Amino acid sequence: MKNLILVRHAKSSWEVPMHDKDRGLTCQGVKDAHLVSVEAKDSIPKTYIIWSSTAKRATDTALIFAQNISYPIESIIYKDDLYTFDEKKLEKVIKSCSNNFDSVILFGHNAAITDFVNKFGDVSIENVPTSGFVSFKFDTDDWKKIKKGKIKKIIFPKDLR
Repeated sequence: MKNLILVRHAKSSWEVPMHDKDRGLTCQGVKDAHLVSVEAKDSIPKTYIIWSSTAKRATDTALIFAQNISYPIESIIYKDDLYTFDEKKLEKVIKSCSNNFDSVILFGHNAAITDFVNKFGDVSIENVPTSGFVSFKFDTDDWKKIKKGKIKKIIFPKDLR
C-alpha cells in the first residue's frame, strides 16, 4: 500500500515584481496553511517523508505544515523537479520515489496537482485551491505501478473558515 498526500502551496503574493519562484505567501496564505495543517494532523500516516518544490511559496507552506505536524524541518527534501505545473512531470517525480517509503507528503503547484488528482483519484475535483490537501491510497507496493487510487481525505481552507 502506498499513501500520497498532495498539498498545493498556500496563497502567494503577486504584489511585488519578482521571479515566480521567489514569491512568498500572503497573510491569508499563512493563515490557511496553518488551518489546513492543524485539521490534517489526524489524517497523516505514522511514518512518511516530505518533499517540496523549491519555489519559496511551496517551501514556506511545507515549513508551516512540518511545524504543525511535528515533522523535523531539516528532514524536508527539496526537489527542483517539483517546481512544475505539468501533471506528467509531477507523475514522473512521484513514480521515482523509493519503495522504502510507503507514504509521501508532497508540496507543489497547479495545474499539476489538480490534473494529477483527476487522473489518479476516484473523485473529480474542478480545482485544488491554494493550501488544498488531498490524500490518496494506492493498492500497490511499487510507486512505479501506481494507477487509479482511492481519495481518502480532502481538506480545503474554505471549508474550515
